[in-house]
Amino acid sequence: MDENISPLHKRRLEYRPAVPNIFRNVHRMAFEKGEAALPLRDTEEIHQAFPKTCGQPILLAKDGPLRTPQPVSVGVVFSGGQAAGGHNVIGGLFDTLKSLHPANRVIGFVGGPNGILEAKHIEIHEEMLRPFRNQGGFDLIGSGRTKIESAEQLHAAAGTMKQLDLMGLVVIGGDDSNTNAAVMAEYFLNNGCKTKVIGVPKTIDGDLKSKEIAISFGFDTACKVYAEMIGNICRDTLSARKYYHFIKVMGRSASHIALECALNTHPNYVFLSEEVEEKNVTLAEITRTLSDLIANRAKEGKNYGVVLIPEGLIEFIPEMKSLMGELNKMEPTQDVEKAKSYLTPKALSCFEAVPRSIQEQFLIDRDPHGNVQVSQIETEVLLMEAVRQELERRKLRGAYTGKFQALKHFFGYEGRAALPSNFDATYCYALGAAAALLIDEGATGYLAFVKELACSPECWKVGGFPITALMHMELRKKEKKPVVKKSLVDLKGKPFRRLEKERDCWMYEDCYRYPGPIQYFGEPEIVDSIPRIVKLEQAPCY
Repeated sequence: MDENISPLHKRRLEYRPAVPNIFRNVHRMAFEKGEAALPLRDTEEIHQAFPKTCGQPILLAKDGPLRTPQPVSVGVVFSGGQAAGGHNVIGGLFDTLKSLHPANRVIGFVGGPNGILEAKHIEIHEEMLRPFRNQGGFDLIGSGRTKIESAEQLHAAAGTMKQLDLMGLVVIGGDDSNTNAAVMAEYFLNNGCKTKVIGVPKTIDGDLKSKEIAISFGFDTACKVYAEMIGNICRDTLSARKYYHFIKVMGRSASHIALECALNTHPNYVFLSEEVEEKNVTLAEITRTLSDLIANRAKEGKNYGVVLIPEGLIEFIPEMKSLMGELNKMEPTQDVEKAKSYLTPKALSCFEAVPRSIQEQFLIDRDPHGNVQVSQIETEVLLMEAVRQELERRKLRGAYTGKFQALKHFFGYEGRAALPSNFDATYCYALGAAAALLIDEGATGYLAFVKELACSPECWKVGGFPITALMHMELRKKEKKPVVKKSLVDLKGKPFRRLEKERDCWMYEDCYRYPGPIQYFGEPEIVDSIPRIVKLEQAPCY
């Protein structure tokens, strides 16, 4: 056996994802048009920007008459950060296109969207694809974060499509990437380019969701990787009994990962950005809540615990949100004193209240949208320091006699390119197949979806959802633009209600749960498990 291939890697190459029954005969598959899907807000502005693709109907796969497709070429591109299962999207796309016609071709754009602009591409063959089936990462063709949105870029993209005679383009990406997919679909329709553009929902954050799109791919694997590590830390915490672990997990805008991991591991406390914003919780209140928890546990002789924090929490704390709003509007500077001179008194007070290291992190180079890079801010350190200072004050008053030793962790990249769970491997294969069939149908400006995921894969339903229906107007670089809206945690939804029901017990009782590593062989209940939040959101299937 090749020394570079582990035994598990080799065994995973043999995995064959189950497929929805609707794919049994792709030559007899059609799409039924449902109701027109419109944006929930800003409809007029979005329709003005996308007159040809706004208001398209939802498409649902069904059995149809026998068809004899002609051979076509279809492009595929990875856009944005890695998410487990991406290679299986290509696998499902490739196999389905070859089933439709053996002469069909799949063209992979190298290095992400920039590969489209520069026509850097390779033709994907079975021999090339085989070593990547059921594997993590995007390394078959690579990825990138280039946005295709300017007139020059769109013209170049259309030129590449025409040069390669592509009938379709599959964009595998998150909210921004699928915004670009919608822009390209509209542009191609308006400029005589036959290429149909289909998106595939990819993001480990789980924030690309709708009624039809239960979850984005990669979320399940990432959460299982993080939950294993959180569970390990919980066990270590209970063994050593001397540390508080402040664990930050991915999720800048949405707290789906924190919620999923909390339901699977039962930390002593978990913050959800959406709840903090809804209740207008200040940094002082967060500090008081954690300090009360630590002081009360100390009375029981428990000077240890686990606190879970979503990456973007700081952006939802009201005074921090206002501060970052002012920082986003000012000219970028990494000079702390210069930045202070631009702030209003209220924002300045907030800025000066945080440690110098956090002040400097606020001023690190901006993200592509011109905003403060939230991912560079060590929110866990900010909370640890705020709690430490509060506990010191309580000690001076005799209100706290425990010991507070804190350790920080950030789980992010560890979950992006992991070996996909059975769920992600199977889900992604179905998404790739759905994308192929939507292109064969002649659909464009759609996001492929696979739903009813709580059922067995054979019973999954497949279709296409208009990307424009997921959009709203958002301020980007001081200009309002139509973009796919991130889906946040629903504070009235079943997963959050389950958290509310259970979390009080977690605070003082050590109810830690240990999910362990992802399993690939064994009992279906373990190896084929789906995300907990999806299971709670969907009714049982019979």
